[in-house]
Amino acid sequence: MSDPSPSPPLCIADDATFWPWMPSTAFAALAASGTPVVIPLAGMADWGLGHALDAEETVLMPVLEAACRQLPAGVRPLVLPPLRFLFGADPGCAFAVDQPAALSLITEVAASVGASGFSKVVLLNASPWNEEICAAAARDLRVSLCLHMFHVHLSALGLDFHPQRSQSRRRLQTLLTWLTGQAPEAAAGGAAPEAPWGAEPVGALPGPAADGAAAFAEGPPILAEAAGRLAAVLREVRARHRMTTKLTPP
Repeated sequence: MSDPSPSPPLCIADDATFWPWMPSTAFAALAASGTPVVIPLAGMADWGLGHALDAEETVLMPVLEAACRQLPAGVRPLVLPPLRFLFGADPGCAFAVDQPAALSLITEVAASVGASGFSKVVLLNASPWNEEICAAAARDLRVSLCLHMFHVHLSALGLDFHPQRSQSRRRLQTLLTWLTGQAPEAAAGGAAPEAPWGAEPVGALPGPAADGAAAFAEGPPILAEAAGRLAAVLREVRARHRMTTKLTPP
């Protein structure tokens, strides 16, 4: 991955795997070969890291891009543009929708993927708020549309935005500083701004944030580690046998 620009573009993706860039003549062969389709999900929230509200997408899409580039051509998935209007029950969330609307959005997009002939769908989620919704959607779609569903969360790749359970908030902040080329914002007292979470505010991270030089050195390994984990998951998804509606004898 090249050095990030100060203002990274939205929807970073690997051109070779990005659904919108595929010619229409390629889809039949891709579907027939069992190519998985990844649906990225990234909400918008203030996670108390001193970075912009789109921090989830800023991390998720470069991780997915790097993971796709680690895979050989015959194993790579197809990647849809990210879904951004997701569930968010906290005041720190922005542009959020309620749970039924979020579930309907996921269902509609996955159903269109299935109608295009693909049977394996991966919900790749960055938001802690949407982990249970992804699990519910995967179960429902597996039954209702016979799609072979998988749900993978950024938290399982070692990059967890949850401000209470996470052990990787400093790593996330450093990665965001490298990806955006911008230092985290500080509150009036010099600490990173607080983000509301439920009834209690989530305080700033202890200790100083990584400066530009440190983030430039530490960011690429953090990204590579998460991308390697995701690449291994995507390789396993590709290797899974397709689901069938036929009953097999014992």
